[in-house]
Amino acid sequence: MKYNVTIGMEVHAELKTASKMFCACKNGLGLEQEPNVHICPVCTGQPGTLPVPNRQAIEMVQRIGLALNCTINRHSKFDRKNYFYPDIPKGYQISQYDEPFCEHGTILVNGKSFRITRIHLEEDTGKSLHPAGADYTLVDFNRAGVALMELVTEADFENGKDTRAFCQKLRQTLRYLDASDADMEKGQMRCEVNLSLYPEGADRLSGTKVEVKNLNSFKTVERAIDFEIKRQTEALDAGQKVIQETRGWDEARGETISQRKKESAHDYRYFPEPDIPPFDFSEEYIAGLRRTLPELPDAKAERFANEYQLPAADVVILTEEKEFSAYFEEVASELSDKKASGEMQAEIPRAVKLATNYMLTEIRKHLSERGEKTKYIPFTPENYAEFISLIADKKINSSAAQSVLAEMYQGGDNDPSHIVSRLNLAQVSDTGELEGVVDGILAANAKSVADFQAGKENAFQYLIGQVMKETKGKANPEVVATLLRTKLSN
Repeated sequence: MKYNVTIGMEVHAELKTASKMFCACKNGLGLEQEPNVHICPVCTGQPGTLPVPNRQAIEMVQRIGLALNCTINRHSKFDRKNYFYPDIPKGYQISQYDEPFCEHGTILVNGKSFRITRIHLEEDTGKSLHPAGADYTLVDFNRAGVALMELVTEADFENGKDTRAFCQKLRQTLRYLDASDADMEKGQMRCEVNLSLYPEGADRLSGTKVEVKNLNSFKTVERAIDFEIKRQTEALDAGQKVIQETRGWDEARGETISQRKKESAHDYRYFPEPDIPPFDFSEEYIAGLRRTLPELPDAKAERFANEYQLPAADVVILTEEKEFSAYFEEVASELSDKKASGEMQAEIPRAVKLATNYMLTEIRKHLSERGEKTKYIPFTPENYAEFISLIADKKINSSAAQSVLAEMYQGGDNDPSHIVSRLNLAQVSDTGELEGVVDGILAANAKSVADFQAGKENAFQYLIGQVMKETKGKANPEVVATLLRTKLSN
């Protein structure tokens, strides 16, 4: 039998607030080296304490909602979600149920629109630690109480590829808003998949839903979906029933494993949080939040394509990270200033394209090799624009450019013009200076000259190479080629 797939997503992201959700403890995002240093009676659930909502966290979630085309509810409240695990110090979690801050949004991914059911705010749990060989569990409450966004989608996904792309787009948006670093390896963004299969022709929501947790990378999201589709298909084909349960991802085995029976909403016994009054938001307040939104990824990509006339593939990479795109824009502005002042002779489109090419290849390679972010580029946009102008105006060739860039990466003298002068890398374009070198190469390579005159074009490239070698790469290849053709045609 043929089955179709229905997938919905739940995504949690830790917010970059200064303090935790309901207390004044520092928000270390659970990354503290020492356990239980950023805790207090409130976030550890001591008797007699009262939670105080974090305004910054609420505004962050609402800005996320606006960025994702959600309705911001004028009335909202917190609820108690009752369940017990050792890392939940109060025995319940302050969350939201029927009146979240944001509802009914959309994300456009690769031309497909995926619906967002809700975005709500809650507090994170602590961490259970299992020392190797020990028969006990330790609990670190540093993360307990950290502001946590939860986004729930409609069941609009049908495959792992689209689901992965959705999660990547969401992370990009969170980073543009500076709401979360959303680093999945550090647990700052956690994805959960709700997946079911249904026979072709049946209602798409008729299948039994299985939740898959512990997905700590985009690749894992896609792999878990692919595995679960295969597992459920084989079970149904064998006449077995798929049970509603929560499963985890086992990276070592590359498969999902059963964890527990899946809870329903009524199992959590939600009721309004009695210690926090409900919220009412005015239209003026929401409009004010909207005005604080930055230029978002899709809008920036469209503007880059139009303003800089760059290929779509280049634009995607340039706008992937907010800081990377900002660096590029500063470079483009510097190049425009150089052109306007007469400091650079090359046309702007050529210079911008060169800047793009070197950013997407050399700079990204450098950052990747060092595992660093854009802010660690060791030279300013002004230095980089100067470097690009030297190439665009043909003051250095591509070989010299690599040497200059290598020096700039060292972080000492980042002025490319100083480096060119110090290392004597300036490109030689003077015909009179190069003519003697060309004559010498022709005289010393009679066979190659004869081969060229016999129609062997590769002999010409060999002669250019010999001139470049003789000049230690400083000769302008275009001038060399012109001189060679002139002399070989006589």
